[in-house]
Amino acid sequence: MSQVRNYIHIIVVLFCLSLSAQKSINEDPEIQQNTINYRIEQAQIELDKYNYYDAQKNLDEALSLAEKSDNKKSIGVIYAIKGKLQLIIEEEDNAIKSLNKAIEVQRIINDNKNLGKSYKVFGDVYLAKKDYYQALDSYTAAKSKFQEEDLNQDLADVLLSEGKTYMFLKNFAKARDIIEQSLAQAKKGEYLKIQSDALINHGIIYRELGDYEKALAFAGEGIEIAKNNSFSSILNEGFLVVSDIYLAVEDFKLSRQFLREYTELSDSIRDITRVNSSKDQETQYLLNEANEKNIEIVEKLEKAEDDKNLGTLISILSVALITILSLLTLSLYKNNNIRLKTNNMLHKKNGELIIAKEKAELASKTKANFLSTVTHELRTPLYAVTGLSNMLLDENPRPEQVQHLKSLKFSGDYLLTFINDILQINKIEANKVDIEPESFNLRKKINNIILALNNSALDNNVKIHFEYDKDLPENFIADQLKISQILINLIGNSIKFTKDGDIWIRVYKLEEKGKIYSLRFEVEDNGIGISQEKQENMFESFSQGSIQINRKYGGTGLGLSIVKGLIDILKGKIYVTSELEKGTTFFFEIPLEYTSIEEVKDNKATYFNGDVSELDLTNVTILVVEDNKINQMITKKILTKMSLNCDIVDNGEDAVEMIKANKYDIVLMDIHMPGISGMEATKRVRSFDKELTIFALTAVTIEDKMHEFDEAGFTDIIPKPFKQEEFEKKLYNALATNNDRPATA
Repeated sequence: MSQVRNYIHIIVVLFCLSLSAQKSINEDPEIQQNTINYRIEQAQIELDKYNYYDAQKNLDEALSLAEKSDNKKSIGVIYAIKGKLQLIIEEEDNAIKSLNKAIEVQRIINDNKNLGKSYKVFGDVYLAKKDYYQALDSYTAAKSKFQEEDLNQDLADVLLSEGKTYMFLKNFAKARDIIEQSLAQAKKGEYLKIQSDALINHGIIYRELGDYEKALAFAGEGIEIAKNNSFSSILNEGFLVVSDIYLAVEDFKLSRQFLREYTELSDSIRDITRVNSSKDQETQYLLNEANEKNIEIVEKLEKAEDDKNLGTLISILSVALITILSLLTLSLYKNNNIRLKTNNMLHKKNGELIIAKEKAELASKTKANFLSTVTHELRTPLYAVTGLSNMLLDENPRPEQVQHLKSLKFSGDYLLTFINDILQINKIEANKVDIEPESFNLRKKINNIILALNNSALDNNVKIHFEYDKDLPENFIADQLKISQILINLIGNSIKFTKDGDIWIRVYKLEEKGKIYSLRFEVEDNGIGISQEKQENMFESFSQGSIQINRKYGGTGLGLSIVKGLIDILKGKIYVTSELEKGTTFFFEIPLEYTSIEEVKDNKATYFNGDVSELDLTNVTILVVEDNKINQMITKKILTKMSLNCDIVDNGEDAVEMIKANKYDIVLMDIHMPGISGMEATKRVRSFDKELTIFALTAVTIEDKMHEFDEAGFTDIIPKPFKQEEFEKKLYNALATNNDRPATA
């Protein structure tokens, strides 16, 4: 009996020792770390296989173990991977929360290696949210950490992501430079996946830059690497890119072939993703539960069949039916709740959007009215400033006064240019710029622009060279005024920033489809150049190289913004490449329609080009309708200098009566006056005199008002303030036209 008691005692002791050993193993830090690492590795594997549910499960288990042991490094890594997973399943806001937790921990423990990876994923999240500049900031932070830790593979990866971001920003020159850096790192370290992805994105860049041969070479090399290494998603993107390139070069057969391969591979990837997508987990859970119930039911059915117990069979079938119906009802109830919540949210958002739209429209209208009023109020005193400056310069001022008067005139002209630029930007932003296509000779138009700007170029000792593709026709149908504005701005910019150098203007064909020619214009100079950082926002309003450059070279900072707006209206694109102290090249591409018709000649000459001495001005009388006393004096002085007589009235009613009582050759009609406006006065005059030349002498120039001048019956418009020589030419042209007109009985 005592021997049995001893055996029992030994067994109890061994059992306790076993439990103690098991407990000590479970509490071993090394074993715990191995378990956490294993769960993290499994999560990464499942993530790569699109098994998002299993990946999440492994991460949750790893996080629980890491938090119990207060393993901060693992906690940071797990939250970073969670953020990556949430980004993949399009839960960007949750991803940001997870990544913030990861970064908070990694900063405390100075885990720079994993901190860089967290910043990289942060950049990917902002890229998905289309917050490109925030993404670039995150990638820059990641690059810094990877360079500190010599993590070349991670550095190549983040450079690739940074390059893709610049592609979204349409800055293809910058994107090309950065992806080339990524490609160099990937080749050096033989990181084939990054290398393949970078090559295919290089193909996209060269396709956008119009170099299809390089685009195909790079994309083809990327596809080959992806194919040899089974990089499915990269290979899929490569097929689509190559298809697009072949479509651009009109090789439709190869384009269709690669598009078919893209479609087949996309379907394959989509099937895998659909099966494993975490978004289907709730439905999968219900199905699994139903399957378990079905297995249980089948077992019971078999038992019922063996027992041949009909009552049991009916009971089991009833339970099965109730179970299935309950599960279906639960599923429908949840889906209905989700649908109701979504509908309510959509109605709320729709209401908010309508209110926002109304506010935006009101703000736009207020802005337009404000600009119209302010423009008029600014132009009226400017007329006095520029007019008086010109008059004083013509009246033999004392030598010490000349420089002051020239400075005053320059300031007035600069302010007028600034106002005109602001108005044009406003019109472009408000979509109030209409395209007015007409037949014109492109080569002759550019030659005329060069001639007009040549004096400014000679002042800077700059030589302008013009190259026009010899195989390119010269006559096109397009809005020649807008093309002229674009070229004048770009060439003027090159002249301004180039001293003792050269400017090259080139025009050549990119492609031809029927009568539509896609043309590329280049304006290249060897001037001061533009820094890389300034190139990123140079097409934005009020953007210049620096305050020092603004003061040294002048300008409003609106010219390139106007150019970009006009090119967008013409359905074109603009790029820039530049290097400090070496020069700048602007490229823009626009479609033009070819025509065999010669340039349309405008029968109505705007400015007088003949000999003034041939005009008979002895009996010419002009009526000036102007309520501002200073403007009356300036206009009268200009007309007297032109040897023209004039009468002056200060309101619309008197103007109508004066025109009825006297014979005038020209009427200069102000618009805003006390009593009836210039518009109303002109309408009354047109009721009894259809032929009289009436100029609207006005400070209003916003284009949506122009049709009102035509409807009122004005012959033409002279915007205030005007250049004296242009004002004179318009009047002489009108007088020459009146002399040629047959006399009426």
